[in-house]
Amino acid sequence: VQLQASGGGLVQAGGSLRLACVASGRTTFSSYWMGWFRQAPGKEREFVAAISRRGALTYYADSVKGRFTISRDNGKNTVYLQMNSLKPEDTAVYYCAGDTTWNGPDTNFGSWGQGTQVTVSS
Repeated sequence: VQLQASGGGLVQAGGSLRLACVASGRTTFSSYWMGWFRQAPGKEREFVAAISRRGALTYYADSVKGRFTISRDNGKNTVYLQMNSLKPEDTAVYYCAGDTTWNGPDTNFGSWGQGTQVTVSS
């Protein structure tokens, strides 16, 4: 599956952004667990959130729990990340990822989008 992320930008602390990731290709989107990851400058990529194939289950990193919400629309082949109460430490390149299996935040996702920059100013 090919993934295309969008929705990043510059926002002030306390603001909100919604990222979207559209899947394409000769595959069934609803067969994939979907996740969001982020990588800040000089840091390793980290898990942000994941959602099960039909959206019944969601998982979040402790750092974003209560502020971010992952959701999906299988009819539109799209997964979203609603980010509220943004903090400067949320600044990073955000990547969407997909895989047919889920083994927790350390899942080796097989498909990755190109990343979208989120910058939160203080």
